[in-house]
Amino acid sequence: MELLRVSSRTDARKLGKALYQVLRKNGGKAVLQAVGAGAINQAVKGVAVARGLAAPEGADLKTVPGLTRIEMDGIEKTAVQLHVFWR
Repeated sequence: MELLRVSSRTDARKLGKALYQVLRKNGGKAVLQAVGAGAINQAVKGVAVARGLAAPEGADLKTVPGLTRIEMDGIEKTAVQLHVFWR
Protein backbone atom coordinates (compact mmCIF):
# COMPACT_ATOMS: atom_id res chain seq x y z
CA MET A 1 0.00 0.00 0.00
CA GLU A 2 1.22 3.46 -0.84
CA LEU A 3 1.45 6.00 2.00
CA LEU A 4 0.38 9.60 1.32
CA ARG A 5 1.32 12.09 4.04
CA VAL A 6 -1.12 14.94 4.58
CA SER A 7 -0.53 18.31 6.27
CA SER A 8 -2.93 21.10 7.17
CA ARG A 9 -1.65 22.99 4.08
CA THR A 10 -2.38 20.12 1.68
CA ASP A 11 -4.78 21.09 -1.12
CA ALA A 12 -7.73 18.68 -0.73
CA ARG A 13 -8.52 18.69 -4.47
CA LYS A 14 -4.95 17.80 -5.41
CA LEU A 15 -4.87 15.15 -2.69
CA GLY A 16 -8.14 13.67 -3.94
CA LYS A 17 -6.84 13.47 -7.50
CA ALA A 18 -3.57 11.91 -6.33
CA LEU A 19 -5.42 9.42 -4.12
CA TYR A 20 -7.69 8.47 -7.04
CA GLN A 21 -4.66 7.83 -9.26
CA VAL A 22 -2.87 5.79 -6.58
CA LEU A 23 -5.96 3.66 -5.97
CA ARG A 24 -6.36 2.92 -9.69
CA LYS A 25 -2.65 2.11 -10.08
CA ASN A 26 -2.02 0.10 -6.89
CA GLY A 27 -4.84 -2.41 -6.88
CA GLY A 28 -7.27 -0.23 -4.97
CA LYS A 29 -5.35 0.30 -1.72
CA ALA A 30 -3.74 3.41 -0.19
CA VAL A 31 -3.07 4.95 3.23
CA LEU A 32 -3.37 8.62 4.17
CA GLN A 33 -1.41 9.68 7.26
CA ALA A 34 -2.13 12.91 9.13
CA VAL A 35 -1.07 14.54 12.40
CA GLY A 36 -3.28 17.26 13.87
CA ALA A 37 -6.84 18.43 13.34
CA GLY A 38 -6.12 20.52 10.23
CA ALA A 39 -4.30 17.68 8.50
CA ILE A 40 -7.05 15.20 9.36
CA ASN A 41 -9.62 17.63 7.96
CA GLN A 42 -7.73 17.87 4.65
CA ALA A 43 -7.34 14.08 4.50
CA VAL A 44 -11.08 13.50 4.91
CA LYS A 45 -11.87 16.12 2.26
CA GLY A 46 -9.33 14.46 -0.04
CA VAL A 47 -11.14 11.12 0.36
CA ALA A 48 -14.41 12.85 -0.52
CA VAL A 49 -12.88 14.28 -3.70
CA ALA A 50 -11.46 10.88 -4.69
CA ARG A 51 -14.84 9.29 -4.05
CA GLY A 52 -16.45 11.78 -6.40
CA LEU A 53 -13.89 10.93 -9.08
CA ALA A 54 -14.50 7.19 -8.66
CA ALA A 55 -18.31 7.43 -8.76
CA PRO A 56 -18.71 7.80 -12.56
CA GLU A 57 -16.90 4.46 -12.93
CA GLY A 58 -19.46 2.79 -10.68
CA ALA A 59 -16.88 2.43 -7.91
CA ASP A 60 -17.03 3.50 -4.29
CA LEU A 61 -14.34 3.97 -1.65
CA LYS A 62 -14.21 2.37 1.79
CA THR A 63 -12.19 4.15 4.49
CA VAL A 64 -11.00 2.50 7.70
CA PRO A 65 -9.43 4.84 10.28
CA GLY A 66 -6.62 3.84 12.61
CA LEU A 67 -3.88 5.24 14.83
CA THR A 68 -0.13 4.79 14.69
CA ARG A 69 2.90 6.19 16.51
CA ILE A 70 5.43 8.12 14.44
CA GLU A 71 8.52 10.18 15.16
CA MET A 72 8.66 13.80 14.00
CA ASP A 73 11.72 15.94 14.75
CA GLY A 74 12.78 13.49 17.45
CA ILE A 75 9.38 13.60 19.17
CA GLU A 76 7.00 10.64 19.21
CA LYS A 77 3.47 11.58 18.09
CA THR A 78 0.21 9.85 17.31
CA ALA A 79 -0.89 9.97 13.69
CA VAL A 80 -4.27 9.13 12.22
CA GLN A 81 -4.14 6.75 9.28
CA LEU A 82 -7.00 6.43 6.83
CA HIS A 83 -6.79 3.13 4.99
CA VAL A 84 -8.67 3.66 1.71
CA PHE A 85 -9.92 0.81 -0.47
CA TRP A 86 -11.49 0.82 -3.94
CA ARG A 87 -14.79 -1.11 -3.99
